[in-house]
Amino acid sequence: MPLKSNPPHVRSVSTMPFSLRPLLAFPFVMTFSVALHAAEVGQPAPHCHLATLDGKSVHNLPQYRGKVVYVDFWASWCGPCAQSFPFMSKLHQDLSGRGLQVLGVNLDEDPEEAKAFLSAHPAHFTVVADNGGQCPMDFGVHAMPSTYVIDRKGVIRGVHLGFRPGEAEKTRQLIEKLLAEPAS
Repeated sequence: MPLKSNPPHVRSVSTMPFSLRPLLAFPFVMTFSVALHAAEVGQPAPHCHLATLDGKSVHNLPQYRGKVVYVDFWASWCGPCAQSFPFMSKLHQDLSGRGLQVLGVNLDEDPEEAKAFLSAHPAHFTVVADNGGQCPMDFGVHAMPSTYVIDRKGVIRGVHLGFRPGEAEKTRQLIEKLLAEPAS
């Protein structure tokens, strides 16, 4: 029986540039050791150390404790990622004042490719990168884009692979529900 392919809104490891495949396929190669640490709903979010594309500012996920965090892993070559940027910008515009932090984590090897993408698809939210590639491995990223919604206590409350505009409202509802929860 043939394997089912991913829906068109999900970019799988097999369609990624060859140079990124080892980074994102690693959780499948090391299934036993990494699967125990893959990020899932109900678990604490991994502690990632991320930097802006220019390397001037460092961000750590634990620094956002007390906020709801929308973490989106993206790359310049990902078509659905381009579709998600207006949604993430709107989330930031509408909800950052209520305690939402949107983080777009770029996975391009070449920062210039990410910068070119951002010229065509402006981000009105925080864009960071993980040059060492540990963060996507800790989250268990295996599709593009991959989104994780983290509550004020640092617990993953939502995971979404791919992006479809019609599914965005459900994600926004989850975020608004989490923003209404007490911070402590």
